[in-house]
Amino acid sequence: MLNVPTLWTVFVVNFLALGLIWAYVTRSYPKFAAARFWMASAFVGAAGAMAALIRLFVASPVPLLIGATGIIAASCFAAMGIQRFFDRPVSWRVMAATGIISIGSVVFFMVGFEHMQLRMLSYTIGQALPLVLSLRLLLLLPPEGHVNPGARLAGIVIITIIAIFLARAVGNLLGHDFSAVAGGQTHAVMVLGLLFLSMTLNFGFLLMAMDRLRGEVADLALLDDLTGVANRRHLLQRLSEECARSERSGEPFSLLVIDLDGFKTINDTHGHAAGDACLQHFTLMAQTRLRPGDMLARTGGDEFCVVLPSSSLREAAAIARRVLEVCRRDAAACNGNDIPIAISIGAAQWDPGIGQFPDRLIAHADHALYAAKKNGKNDFAVYDPAPPLSPELNGTGEAAHHFA
Repeated sequence: MLNVPTLWTVFVVNFLALGLIWAYVTRSYPKFAAARFWMASAFVGAAGAMAALIRLFVASPVPLLIGATGIIAASCFAAMGIQRFFDRPVSWRVMAATGIISIGSVVFFMVGFEHMQLRMLSYTIGQALPLVLSLRLLLLLPPEGHVNPGARLAGIVIITIIAIFLARAVGNLLGHDFSAVAGGQTHAVMVLGLLFLSMTLNFGFLLMAMDRLRGEVADLALLDDLTGVANRRHLLQRLSEECARSERSGEPFSLLVIDLDGFKTINDTHGHAAGDACLQHFTLMAQTRLRPGDMLARTGGDEFCVVLPSSSLREAAAIARRVLEVCRRDAAACNGNDIPIAISIGAAQWDPGIGQFPDRLIAHADHALYAAKKNGKNDFAVYDPAPPLSPELNGTGEAAHHFA
């Protein structure tokens, strides 16, 4: 035989433990806003369960109302945490209206017009509606196609909880009293089921948090700390993908290798803080001249690369020219303590001889970069194993350079 007071005591302890876990997560990851709502849900739910436990021993309806308010509020906070997790605006007004209307109905059917079935129905709607509103976010496949396993688990658990709520509401409407006041084994089984499901739901929330934090760590491992663009590891991954794609389709892509001219002098003369500012400024300028889908990466020191998907050597030269021109204009506008930025660029195109070996493409682009520097710096050059008979003029009236 299941003991109802014991089950409600376990419910209280369980919610308090979950609240402490979410409090620790909130303290450890203050930017993870969803954890604050789930922490509030656990602690408020513990208060509601404690009030429901007191109602088993006290005839006053006050603990019952407090308990109903706490459980409904816990459901609302859990739903708002889901909204915040998916970067959606939190529906404070909707949740507040749900809670007020539900509790108001409970009070009315308790004091104004005594009707146990309608009182339990109002309580059930207050619990279930916030969770129903969050189901779409949990079970909807995100645009990037990545399924969060914790979200899927939480969605399944919420559906199960709603099914229990519906069964309880239907049972009450048919004349059975499944309330905490009536007690009984049916109520005890429902409490046991909801206890297990509440733990599983919070486990799903924890899996959601772990998946999000793991994704953020993975992103950080592929980003340059100073400039925020891709790092060398990310560049090599992308180049390997592009090489494999080009080998399958035969469609070329191109690579730019960029070096800041005289960067060591900037560091020695103005200090490393000024050098870091130059790198950040160049990153912002270069990104204004790239296309959607192009990837800028910092490979170390003052060296950058740009992956240009589905781009010929001629298109790569045009983009190199645009990046070079924006740096030249910025340098011409510098005065006072501003430090002008000069760059050299080497461009190369994938060909079947490169195959799935991105280091060969990088070597070709490096070869062109060396030629650009040899030509006097602040210029660009392209790598071409079969140079034309005459040089091609670029937009500034200078010859684009081709090297075998």
